[in-house]
Amino acid sequence: MPTPNAFDLEVTHFFTVDVEEHFQVQALAGVVPRSRWEAQESRVEASLFELLGLLEATTATATFFVLGWLAERRPRLVREIVAAGHEVASHGWDHQLVTRQSRAEFRDSVRRSKAVLESIAGTRVLGFRAPSFSIVRGREWALDCLIEEGYVYDSSLYPVRRPGYGYPGGAGDPHWLDRPAGRLAEFPPATLRLGPLRLPAGGGAYFRLLPYALARSAFREATRRRTPATFYIHPWELDPGQPRYAVGPSTRIRHYGGLHRTRARLRRILSEFRFAAIGPALLDDRIPVPAA
Repeated sequence: MPTPNAFDLEVTHFFTVDVEEHFQVQALAGVVPRSRWEAQESRVEASLFELLGLLEATTATATFFVLGWLAERRPRLVREIVAAGHEVASHGWDHQLVTRQSRAEFRDSVRRSKAVLESIAGTRVLGFRAPSFSIVRGREWALDCLIEEGYVYDSSLYPVRRPGYGYPGGAGDPHWLDRPAGRLAEFPPATLRLGPLRLPAGGGAYFRLLPYALARSAFREATRRRTPATFYIHPWELDPGQPRYAVGPSTRIRHYGGLHRTRARLRRILSEFRFAAIGPALLDDRIPVPAA
């Protein structure tokens, strides 16, 4: 396992987890509709506890963006996250894309999930991440809803261009957003600039399918600028034995590809960089968050 050096440890980055079941991802929405969720095998617990163990072994803390639907059915998982010293934040209620919700539906989702999570965790929920990073251009009203519902930060604006999501032209580093409803801190997933291109390098399928050097370069580049970068992962990405649904080739590659690599790559990135949770660092003014 690589040994961290002093350079890499000068900056504390952010480790985040989107807590959802393997069947709740948008890529499987066509084969596992919400009406069938209750009938599916739950596999999140083992992977979540493995993540908690990996974080403990490297003295890292993390922000866990938890679905309200899942928290309501498995409150023990939320309590275990808090007991291990991590932050609980909202991933919405049922993984519905913001692009498919009205303002009223979105407000209900973030309000309901926040209330359930706070009730279970016994801590204030400060942050939100949209399912599939689906706050896109033209849906910025969602940011105002978050402010009005008491959220302090968001981590949904992925500054890349990709079919289905992305916020091209957005800032790549943490920054404040001044909105009609007030101010909101934004923590976009890590990217790497190569000439005119901004490549996604913050986690998920990119972490599993692309060379590890891409993620490492993104976090080293952020470290050089003394700016924290944000990493993300899902518990199901540590579960190569999960059921395989009948999906098309692109979805099969995106969802199931590289699952066997996740565990080793997670250990490596946790050993090479220092990570913490977003909310506590923001409240303690331990990170510079410039204006957008």
